[in-house]
Amino acid sequence: MVGDGPARKALEEKFPKVHFTGMLQDEDLARAYGEADVFVFTSKTDTFGNTIIEALSSGVPVAAFPVTGPRDILEGHESAGALDENLKAACLKALDCSPEKAREVALGYTWEAAARQFYDNMITAHES
Repeated sequence: MVGDGPARKALEEKFPKVHFTGMLQDEDLARAYGEADVFVFTSKTDTFGNTIIEALSSGVPVAAFPVTGPRDILEGHESAGALDENLKAACLKALDCSPEKAREVALGYTWEAAARQFYDNMITAHES
């Protein structure tokens, strides 16, 4: 389990067989992504979720709640990740997803694509 936060101590006590790494950065984080089978995005309130793109870029399918952010990235890309109100169900579905498809979805999130979307939105707003 990669990451840290106020629930870590309680989670460590509840799940003593789980290895908790704490927060990782740089090469250590990249290595953890590379070794993962599924990235579990537990937030229901993040507006986008850059970590989802990081996981997909590493070829790691994503499991998440079907809320803004994860839904914006994964909807229509069911072979790259799974959305479900039951996070355990999403995790089990994501295990059957394709690392190659996950990477393919991530490749759509480039600076060029972001600039194109911004430009298109500005043109649309200007024309209305």
